[in-house]
Amino acid sequence: MSEQVWLANIFESHRKHLQAVAYRMLGSLNEAEDAVQESWLRLSRVDASGIENMGGWLTTVVSRVCLDMLRSRKSRREESIETQLPDAFTSQENIVDPEQEAILADSVGIALLVVLGNLNPAERITFVLHDVFAMPYNEIAPILGKSVVATRQLASRARHRIRGAKAMQEVDLALQRDVVQAFLAAAHAGDFDTLVAALDPHVILRDDRQTGSSRVTRGAVALAKQVSGRAQKAAQLALVNGSVGIIVAPQGKLLYVLKFTMNHGKITEVDLISDPERISHLDLKVLNTDVLRYTDDVV
Repeated sequence: MSEQVWLANIFESHRKHLQAVAYRMLGSLNEAEDAVQESWLRLSRVDASGIENMGGWLTTVVSRVCLDMLRSRKSRREESIETQLPDAFTSQENIVDPEQEAILADSVGIALLVVLGNLNPAERITFVLHDVFAMPYNEIAPILGKSVVATRQLASRARHRIRGAKAMQEVDLALQRDVVQAFLAAAHAGDFDTLVAALDPHVILRDDRQTGSSRVTRGAVALAKQVSGRAQKAAQLALVNGSVGIIVAPQGKLLYVLKFTMNHGKITEVDLISDPERISHLDLKVLNTDVLRYTDDVV
């Protein structure tokens, strides 16, 4: 067996662990795969005979790669004023490994990924390595280029932010779920008054299936008239870019997505998205309505 083949086999034995580390750090399976591939390239360029702890060495390398990617992402976000959301579910063409993605998303949870996205790169790396993978602070510190004391402080700050953000998010999602569920039930039943009650008086619906003036519907009464009694049986609650929305997928074929914007418990904006290209850029996840938990069912 050649040295390169031996090295490749060793690397493959660590691949799932590296992908799990990178996915938690980046919240993107595609980016995680890129980070893992970069760690292989770096391994292939060094003298592996001098590496005593291959698992630790690879974890360090992939963590540094992810740190660079997070910092680059943060810089791009500041320039474009955009928010990066986890892509636990994207278009079928972009999924690297559906089975592995389902396993990772189930073990991590999209809610945690959203919360981790609120941390700065150093906090996120520290939290994932220490609190999730139990790496000691003295091994994390060199990855960040910080002292052990500073690394401990980063971890403490990350935990504090995660606890607060997660609690707020769970409350917010529960409220969103109740409002959207009431809207959907009223649309099914043709309950005009309940529909109006769920909507802000100045609500706006944007429907990309329409053209001209019919593309936009304004006002609670007009929107309630438009949807009352017309909701499709295939409609179900889902997370749309981290917020509660609706997907319509009869017989497993995704027709369109309803993305909601809310304020003070009222729906203020509804975007009906049917264009496949636009849908492919949405982060979609089926939401179980019995309890507030997430599933990985692809519709």
